[in-house]
Amino acid sequence: MEAEKKVALCRRYAEEKKARDVVILEVKGMTDLADYFLISSGLTERHVKTISEHIEKEMKARGILPYSVEGMEQGRWVIIDYEDVVVHIFLERLREFYDLESLWYEARRVRLENRKGVLEV
Repeated sequence: MEAEKKVALCRRYAEEKKARDVVILEVKGMTDLADYFLISSGLTERHVKTISEHIEKEMKARGILPYSVEGMEQGRWVIIDYEDVVVHIFLERLREFYDLESLWYEARRVRLENRKGVLEV
């Protein structure tokens, strides 16, 4: 599956569990880590875990398994690596502290909405 479709699906699944402030950064050509970073926040450790588990479950249902998952036990900063898409789900205060958006300030922010405000996949 194309990276663009993967990141769109991850965004949809994060938003289904009320992830906050979902941002997609296109880092293609800037790093070998991935083509896209999806960054979002949860209100509590349980919320972060719920978002992460939902993304992982729904992607698995589509036959897409992560290369690795880190931080699920603590629920403070979960990283789900789909190779060309890396999903970061933070507790809000940790997101502010690590500030990945500023670290990757040169990356293009991606909008994945059609005219009706519905996520296109």
